[in-house]
Amino acid sequence: RDNGKLMVEMLGQMRYIPRWFQYYGGLADKIEGAVTPIDKGEMLHYVRYEPVGVVGAITPWNSPLLLTVWKLAPALAAGNTVVIKPSEHASVSMLAFLELFEQAGFPPGVVNVVTGFGNEAGAALAEHPLVERIAFTGSDVGGRLVSRAAVECFKRVSLELGGKSPHVIFPDADLDAAVKGVISGIFAAAGQTCMAGSRLIVHESIHDAFVERLVARMREARLG
Repeated sequence: RDNGKLMVEMLGQMRYIPRWFQYYGGLADKIEGAVTPIDKGEMLHYVRYEPVGVVGAITPWNSPLLLTVWKLAPALAAGNTVVIKPSEHASVSMLAFLELFEQAGFPPGVVNVVTGFGNEAGAALAEHPLVERIAFTGSDVGGRLVSRAAVECFKRVSLELGGKSPHVIFPDADLDAAVKGVISGIFAAAGQTCMAGSRLIVHESIHDAFVERLVARMREARLG
């Protein structure tokens, strides 16, 4: 199953996805430790970076490819293997994505996809003792569940959750440009992003004029 994504949005994201792999691909051979000077000549004190092992990536449905790559590229560059658990609403695209790694000659088991519902497959991944790190993108409720499951095995966890991002409109703002920015900020991807601008903070001296222009533009908007 896959809920799909607008072509215009996907084309925009595709400009950045290859760059993510290019950047971390170039960084892979530059991850190195460092010797730290200390005041004991008979001792050598140094830092050595090693892969954590297996990384679990639990990804959402709204931008499945982009948000997976954000987790996958750095994990691979650091020498880890990755198990991706995509949203049950956007699994087909991830299975197709996995085929690209097979075509590129990646060894079996380096990049893996496990499909299923969050309360089953996601929970199993978060709780598994051999998974050393979990990277999760989703709701606040889901993030709490992942954190609770991961803490039992002392896993490292990174969470990208929902927010209430504000637009701040200052008195010297170009009101037409600000209105355009507010509309695109809240309605891009149908507003289904964690950084959608769902709050407005407008200086009182321009409040009425700004709201009037915003309402007028919204009455002209075509949704769907």
